[in-house]
Amino acid sequence: MLSAMKTIQINQIADNNNSTTTPFLVIGGSGKTGRRVIARLKALGHEVRSASRSSNPGFDWNDEANWNEVLKGVKALYVTYHPDLSVPGASDHIRTLLAIAKAQGVERIVLLSGRGEEEAQLCERLALNSGVPATIVRCGWFNQNFSESFFRDLLMSGTLAVPNAHVGEGYVDADDIADVVTAALTDVGHAGRIYQLTGPELLTFRDIAAIFHEVTGRELNVVDVTREEFVEGLKEAQLPEGMVQLVDYLFNEVLDGRNSSLGDGVQKALGRPPRDFRSFIQKAHLAGAFV
Repeated sequence: MLSAMKTIQINQIADNNNSTTTPFLVIGGSGKTGRRVIARLKALGHEVRSASRSSNPGFDWNDEANWNEVLKGVKALYVTYHPDLSVPGASDHIRTLLAIAKAQGVERIVLLSGRGEEEAQLCERLALNSGVPATIVRCGWFNQNFSESFFRDLLMSGTLAVPNAHVGEGYVDADDIADVVTAALTDVGHAGRIYQLTGPELLTFRDIAAIFHEVTGRELNVVDVTREEFVEGLKEAQLPEGMVQLVDYLFNEVLDGRNSSLGDGVQKALGRPPRDFRSFIQKAHLAGAFV
């Protein structure tokens, strides 16, 4: 019975996707993955909107007043939560958003989630049980953290003073994430799936430093520091308190070895291998990211 219902839902979505004017909405359209997904959907000829505080209508995770208006007429929805699904209260926001999405007739949802984060996995379950066909794209650390976030400043400083420098992580490229999300939004067969996305190899910060030096010629010294020293450094860098807590959590709890395994989500969703970190660094370097 459940299988038959899922088939009907997928066929309905396929019928709607026959039109290139099917409305797509990206919550967090200015983020690393959001803007890439928007570019891909537009290239395919789809109508797509971005929802953020600066959009019209505006979208604010801390103000539900106009969420109904934002979701009106939307058929497929990509959700990225700011700052991270691991923060307290994220599941309450996601639960409310999903209920509104269902009431508004949204027919497909893709949720960006985090590997090894209990709060994020609660949000995943909410999405999968929302009554709207949903796909979970579960990721860890992005390659682009090193070119589009504050990590770039650490690379350019010549020193990476971080905890757990010995722990391997399967860094994933934001372009791979965007490709998987776009496929899940536009193609049949992805509903109900959880895609674990990583790159093709586990890398420690010392591995990253070596690759960075080989590609750019810049020396990068890795120093393994205590949690207390790391947090103090974040505060000295004048990061907001909420961001200090989030980065501390990601480095000292999520980066504890729980994600030291490779996922096959890119292969399963797209039928090809994921991009590797060295290629990312080479591309970013040629684009002038480390000048």
